[in-house]
Amino acid sequence: MEKIIVKKVKELYENDFSGHDFSHTERVYKNALTIADDIPCDKEIISLAALLHDVDDPKIFATENNENARRIMAEAGVDRETEESVIEIINKISFKGSGRDVPDSIEGKIVQDADRLDAMGAIGIARAFAYGGSKNRKLYDENQKPTSYNDEKTYHSSGGTTINHFYEKLFLLKDLMNTHKGKAIAEKRTKIMEDFVAEFLAEWNGIN
Repeated sequence: MEKIIVKKVKELYENDFSGHDFSHTERVYKNALTIADDIPCDKEIISLAALLHDVDDPKIFATENNENARRIMAEAGVDRETEESVIEIINKISFKGSGRDVPDSIEGKIVQDADRLDAMGAIGIARAFAYGGSKNRKLYDENQKPTSYNDEKTYHSSGGTTINHFYEKLFLLKDLMNTHKGKAIAEKRTKIMEDFVAEFLAEWNGIN
């Protein structure tokens, strides 16, 4: 079943260069299973949710009612009860501006942490600039200040700079983690990002 899902997810991301490619999904999958190691949970649901968490992301796909995730699970023979549990997780893990949407299940909390960890650290820095470039966003504009978003529509329609994205989302993630292991890793990765942004701003106007 899992092999079928991996194959179909890879096909969806074949031409994506925004940082939401299959390598991102694979890391979220591995992160989730690592976090789950010492937590009582359903690892099948975690695996499915991690593999499918972005297949209907509106930043990438113009789908409705999780149609990609539902189609892939149906083709892989996933039962209806499991499907609904996975869909519930998928619909609650993204940041959506305020970042306060937390899945009800421990499985969902684990996958949310795994996804957020891949937005942090060295990989998170690379993904932020890959996504910003794919949306023709400026690296930085000293006249454009970071802002706060309280709803998903405003957050996703923002055309802010990539450096602002660190302040508007990435630096906030460490305080939104659900698990002890996720929090510990997030602290380390946040320091990497903070050091990078500080050096970026120091170099912005030339040699410092």
